[in-house]
Amino acid sequence: MRNDSDPGPEENADTISETEHGPWELRQVLLARTNELQALLEDRCRTHGEDRKDLLEKAKGELSSARSVLSHAHRRKRSASHIAVGQIHVDTAHNLLLRLSDPKEIVPMLPGVVASVREALDAEDPRRIAVERISRAPEAITASARESLLDAVSVARQVRIQKALRVRSFVTIVRWVAGCLAIGAAAVALLGWFFSDTVPLCFSPDRVSGADAYHVVCPVRSDPDAASKDLDVSLAATTAPADYVVVEFVGLVAAGIAAAATIRRIGGTAEPYNVPFALALLKLPMGALTAVLGLLLMRGGFVPGLTALDSSAQIISWAIIFGYSQQIFTRLVDTQAKNVLASAGGSGAAGGSTSTRPPKPLTRPA
Repeated sequence: MRNDSDPGPEENADTISETEHGPWELRQVLLARTNELQALLEDRCRTHGEDRKDLLEKAKGELSSARSVLSHAHRRKRSASHIAVGQIHVDTAHNLLLRLSDPKEIVPMLPGVVASVREALDAEDPRRIAVERISRAPEAITASARESLLDAVSVARQVRIQKALRVRSFVTIVRWVAGCLAIGAAAVALLGWFFSDTVPLCFSPDRVSGADAYHVVCPVRSDPDAASKDLDVSLAATTAPADYVVVEFVGLVAAGIAAAATIRRIGGTAEPYNVPFALALLKLPMGALTAVLGLLLMRGGFVPGLTALDSSAQIISWAIIFGYSQQIFTRLVDTQAKNVLASAGGSGAAGGSTSTRPPKPLTRPA
């Protein structure tokens, strides 16, 4: 038996705020919306009596489900999916409220209905056209027109859900890719630590000049006394287990600077899924790997004239350049993120609005 002093799910949701997953503001907006709809449903219950008791109970059940989903007791993963699921229940309750309303009671809610349909449906969609036609003569709303409004609102809700799921899927893919790249970067660093002589990130400027002894330069150290006529001997004496670790760390820092530089183009997003943060996470392991791969390409002679680095500082400098250059590859992902956010109706990386046409008037012009 539950003790009266024990906190319930809603109380836990308010008192354990430090474990909140997802935007706190969006959660509070939905909880406030459930209270508002609850009051409207109570009003419909008083005005309609027992006529539509079944719909009233179902609408109240949807609001109860929304509050339950938004509570911490139903949180199984560290994600913001509870925000989207709570929005589904709230939208369903709102649809039932519209169905419970008489045509004259729908008129005050008509601007919100039109705005919701315009946000989700294309201008050529027949359901949106029907809603806009009804909005021009709100005084003549019939039971048939109400059904058209309900159908359009239901479809608009489904479209918004699909767009939100697309954003979530994109964020999940980016996070998985970032995680795999991070594991790959860690594996490369470990292999370089234990097998530093296998594929060294070192250069021999004397090899180009044709000197008798080969002086080898590595990212961590450069020992002129270790010069030898045998290049392999010089490499074995100069390489260090920390070569790969240092190069990857420098590349990661450079990628972090690149991610910070892109903040000026990020306008944020109202979606519960943090797309900009996922993109920033992707850049870090990518920078670590591009720093290593870039130096390997230089060491292999892929870039003519840049195979004779003569100091550790030059190697580190090129690692910084290659780490920052991951922006070339992740730019495509940034562009896709803009498209996904724009299709979902959120603010893209450019921070601009997705609407380019002014809304049509709700009433017939004089």
